[in-house]
Amino acid sequence: MQITPGPILSTINSPDDLNNLQDHELLQLCGELRDFIVDQVSIFGGHFGASLGVVELTVAIHYVFNTPYDQLVWDVGHQAYGHKILTGRKEQFHTNRKYKGLSGFPKRSESEYDTFGVGHSSTSISAALGMAVASSQKDKKDRQHIAVIGDGAMTGGMAFEAMNHAGVTNANLLIILNDNCMSIDPNVGALKDYLTDITTSGTYNKVRDEIWNVLGKISRFGPDAREIASKVENSVKSFLLKQSNLFESLNLRYFGPVDGHDVNHLVHILNDLKKIPGPKILHCVTVKGRGFKQAEENQTTWHAPGTFDKITGEIHKIIPEKPQPPKYQAVFGHTMVELAKADDKILGITPAMPSGSSMNIMMREMPDRAFDVGIAEQHAVTFSAGLATQGMTPFCNIYSSFMQRAYDQVVHDVCIQKLPVVFCMDRAGVAGADGPTHHGAYDISYMRCLPNMVVSSPMDEAELRNLMFTASTHKEGPFSIRYPRGKGVMPEWKTPFEKIEIGTGRELFKGSDIAVLTIGHIGNLAIEARNELKSSGLEIGLYDMRFVKPLDENLLHDIFQQYKYVITVEDGCLMGGFGSSVLEFMADNEYFSKVVRLGIPDKVIEHGEQSELYAECGYDKKAIIQAVHKLVKVEASV
Repeated sequence: MQITPGPILSTINSPDDLNNLQDHELLQLCGELRDFIVDQVSIFGGHFGASLGVVELTVAIHYVFNTPYDQLVWDVGHQAYGHKILTGRKEQFHTNRKYKGLSGFPKRSESEYDTFGVGHSSTSISAALGMAVASSQKDKKDRQHIAVIGDGAMTGGMAFEAMNHAGVTNANLLIILNDNCMSIDPNVGALKDYLTDITTSGTYNKVRDEIWNVLGKISRFGPDAREIASKVENSVKSFLLKQSNLFESLNLRYFGPVDGHDVNHLVHILNDLKKIPGPKILHCVTVKGRGFKQAEENQTTWHAPGTFDKITGEIHKIIPEKPQPPKYQAVFGHTMVELAKADDKILGITPAMPSGSSMNIMMREMPDRAFDVGIAEQHAVTFSAGLATQGMTPFCNIYSSFMQRAYDQVVHDVCIQKLPVVFCMDRAGVAGADGPTHHGAYDISYMRCLPNMVVSSPMDEAELRNLMFTASTHKEGPFSIRYPRGKGVMPEWKTPFEKIEIGTGRELFKGSDIAVLTIGHIGNLAIEARNELKSSGLEIGLYDMRFVKPLDENLLHDIFQQYKYVITVEDGCLMGGFGSSVLEFMADNEYFSKVVRLGIPDKVIEHGEQSELYAECGYDKKAIIQAVHKLVKVEASV
């Protein structure tokens, strides 16, 4: 289904088409762009509130700057839908986040206007600074470099590292702080409070506006007058806002705060800032979900609501005929509360993903024992390590792909010190429509190589509960549990806790000749495959290994002594993953079975539904069946 854009938006195929628009036409374009995003997302789904919040800012940036010659970098990219629509992808936008369609994030291979691929937060300032320095090296001193970063992403340490560096350069860099007090959930921490102080200081804003008026009047008298007025403004900042020199102490010229929804005023300001050399920051105050009442009022729900009725705001939900299994995330959240009620040493930690990870359940019931530390994965891990040194049992819940950002802390602060931190890695395996920046493809490989680390994955909800219970009693070192995005398989999931002996797997079905070994939820597809194979007369053995490290060596000895052919299946990378660990065991013990490994190949996997990506990577039910049939043919030919 194609959505018809408004009369002005229909004529915009690139930012060049904005050049001749008048002030009132810019206002109309913003309305049409907002309507187009609402129409598209209501029907096809996707991220919502973030892009509505920067419609005016997006139009103003592309109106003022000469993109793509001027380099524009979006942080994370949830807010870049308007940018994509204005830069030649309007007709394809209905394919956004769909298999083989447009990416939901800026992507260099998709458009020259996407100068940097993003998906994890806090990278924009570093990337734009690198581009600015490169431009100066190539003597392109007229090129502008703009990094748009949210106040949530600004809490990431990498953003401060980049600003600290930018302040000692002469880089032609403009940082636009999109301040809406939200990331996915409400922002937390001292920086959020600091920015709120700035934006709510009526006295400062009034005086600042007066100073800008003076600047405009006296600038005709020369640079000395402008410099004097600038010093006056800085003095007022310091006097009225005791800590207002946060950015300027990093040698970044600070401008704002300004209304991020006044497109014509933004155009005026951006044109002025183009003429000011060196690193600078413009503080824009916006509202996430702007222009759509429900999204403004419930910003967390409307971050990515799915499809909805754009008139009533009713989010479409499929009501199943029978009870459905819960999401693994919900099982985690409720289980945390159960465990914490029984053990007062258990604490929960999440870096800015309380609703996504379901840590918000514990935060509601036990607000003094669950912590949202902001977009700061490195801090989350070392904070957890500090808790562990004092006898606490921290459950550190981080998405698998975001855990990569804290890998040094996992190694240095947890594993080397053998601290009992429990890592619960959500979104393990292919994560769906968010694509390659969010797939949890690598955690088995990067966790199993670490000394003292236990690496595990549950096949179902009961096993997740049991692994969490087991991990809470494990005091000999760190314990990692990985589980995927989405539903499990057990409508009746709230089973009694059972402690699992670490390093033990399960024989689910006996077979002959061929054994299938799985790790995690993907084992449920292997059960479906086995049932279909059984109906055609093939009996395969099926084993849920539960642990990649330590491996169940007793079970593996039995398997390799009994079966000539072994298939391993994992929702993770093949290189260094679960299948690799089985091959290592086989080689070390001089077995000679034929082993076939199914999993994520050595390539970047794009976005799509999980089932589509399982099929593409070759480890869905059909691929397992095909692998068995192929081995049966090999056996028949021997």
